[in-house]
Amino acid sequence: MANEKKVTKVALAYSGGLDTSCIIPWLKENYDGCEVIAVCADIGQGDELNVVHDKALASGASKVFIADLTEEFLTGYVWPTLKAGAVYEGKYLLGTSFARPVIAKKLVEIAKQEGCDAIAHGATGKGNDQVRFELSVKALAPQLKIITPWREWKIRSREEAIEYAKQHNIPIATANKTYSMDRNIWHLSHEGSDLEDPWNAPKDDMFLVTKTPEQAPDKDEIIEIDFEKGIPVAVNGKKMNATELLTTLNEIGAKNGIGITDICENRLVGMKSRGVYENPGGAILYYAHRELEYLCLDRTTLHYKELVANQYAELVYNGMWFSQLREALDAFVDSTQRTVTGTVKLKLYKGNIISAGAKSEYSLYSHDFVTFEEDDVYNQADGTGFVNLFGLPLKVRALMQEKTGLLK
Repeated sequence: MANEKKVTKVALAYSGGLDTSCIIPWLKENYDGCEVIAVCADIGQGDELNVVHDKALASGASKVFIADLTEEFLTGYVWPTLKAGAVYEGKYLLGTSFARPVIAKKLVEIAKQEGCDAIAHGATGKGNDQVRFELSVKALAPQLKIITPWREWKIRSREEAIEYAKQHNIPIATANKTYSMDRNIWHLSHEGSDLEDPWNAPKDDMFLVTKTPEQAPDKDEIIEIDFEKGIPVAVNGKKMNATELLTTLNEIGAKNGIGITDICENRLVGMKSRGVYENPGGAILYYAHRELEYLCLDRTTLHYKELVANQYAELVYNGMWFSQLREALDAFVDSTQRTVTGTVKLKLYKGNIISAGAKSEYSLYSHDFVTFEEDDVYNQADGTGFVNLFGLPLKVRALMQEKTGLLK
């Protein structure tokens, strides 16, 4: 294979799955016997990591790094996105999107540490992850070569990948997953198989994290979440670190059938993709955070922040985490969150999140001003002048329409 510069050592973003396991021998075959270092990020995907170390070595890696990034993932990527209120296309809580930059950051760190010439990843040429990985690497280490086997090799199907693995004595998991899944502490995604027809409802046995609403208890559950400057810090009065807090909310939400999202989203590469996501803890946190903002942000700030949230979501989805604009938007968001401190009470019932109360020392709600009872602070007669001035453009336009005959 012709290369601009000889590649001697590659850091590979390694998941332990079929594709990245095949990539190890493929890199050695196609890049002059280069050394491959497998880098696996633990971001809360659970027991999937149990066999990763030995499998990477068995597949031909010279070294294996397993980095525990769960707390960094939550505090450095998830919480900023939560504070921004960023949701892609009104539904998707960005579970895969903001996991990629934290993985890429560690990949680059180890590549530099180990003296690598290049990094490689297993994302396909059809998806968004190729963009997220590669833009992150370009932003953090522009001198590193990026190798994308799915855009170079001749393997085009799972069956061909399995055959390649057999030829190279790569251990193959016996379980044949029905769906393409991505899991971390924030979410579990499902794509492919029967979900490729948007008319098909998700099957109940597909869900591995949360119960369906029908399976949830017949009694509601009340929970309280404390926030400090927009960051969740406690559940039911108990302070926790980020990992403990989200784990707790995942358990509570899953039990109550919370956080199932089904969306045909617009991928960056131009096609629509149908995905079903399980986000029990994330759904609760987004709802609770928004409830506190209703209480603590003034109208113009809250409304402008909605515009920022959409822009922020697109940046994260499109792989632009390490962009100047995302950093600048963080500064705006952090400014708005200085008073987003307080407690939110929620009722969870069979897949529903229901508001049950909110309080904050920074609350802008004033009973004295909004009461329907007699008060001494608001002169209702002032409304006459306000309405006259606020409605003046409408009145002037109507007069013009009458005069010109446009008003019929």
